[in-house]
Amino acid sequence: MLMVLSPSKGQEFDHPAPPFAHTIPDHLEQSVRLIGELKKLTQPDLRQLMDISDKIADLNVKRYRAFSVPFTPENARQALFAFKGDVYSRIPADSYSRKDLAYAQDHLRILSGLYGTLRPLDLIQPYRLEMKTRLKTTAGDNLYDFWGERITQSLNAAMAALEETPVLVNLASTEYFKAIKPKKLTGRLLTLHFKEIKNGKSRVIAIFAKRARGMMAHFMIKNRIKNPEEIKQFDTAGYRFSTGDSDADNWRFVRPQPS
Repeated sequence: MLMVLSPSKGQEFDHPAPPFAHTIPDHLEQSVRLIGELKKLTQPDLRQLMDISDKIADLNVKRYRAFSVPFTPENARQALFAFKGDVYSRIPADSYSRKDLAYAQDHLRILSGLYGTLRPLDLIQPYRLEMKTRLKTTAGDNLYDFWGERITQSLNAAMAALEETPVLVNLASTEYFKAIKPKKLTGRLLTLHFKEIKNGKSRVIAIFAKRARGMMAHFMIKNRIKNPEEIKQFDTAGYRFSTGDSDADNWRFVRPQPS
């Protein structure tokens, strides 16, 4: 069973890489190609392309220019320790044992506009490149065209390497899930949803849903989940599996909306 998460815009590179083993992203050659295109952009170009502020555009122009290979613990940081934000605030990687990280390395993939797919211990350098960005390359008009079927093929290979029933647990946002070709997956696709109940009505609230995805990833890592049915036991922060709201491919977890 393999789970996928979206990355985060927030990243932390102020401290050295943790003293754990590290790996190199599988698609680094493609990342270098994308950086080559991004280095051609001026600050105004980037600001318009990504609809970001001058300050953020300045920062990322500097990041692209500083990007260099090979990746080492001195110039890069493991992905699970680099990403910060609502999802990753609920994944306390700093407290993980080596066995926790080994399970995560095999069972978690982070989707990325720049790196394609990332294992938790893959080294990355700071960047901003959302999957929805309409960056033109020789492959097409946007990053979905650029990555094509590579991401799906990578996920299929990861599922095949596990001695488990092939299941892809989707914890990614819609933007990033669109980079996956569901019909090309060789395993079952199971999407998890998180909803808040207020005044008898349930709805998805983005910030709570992001945190819940992180909590679910943490639950699966700590409990070494290998059977999808075990996911239904998730009860962190008051969430409960809702049989009536779920079907075979979409499982929903609900809780009273926090005040």
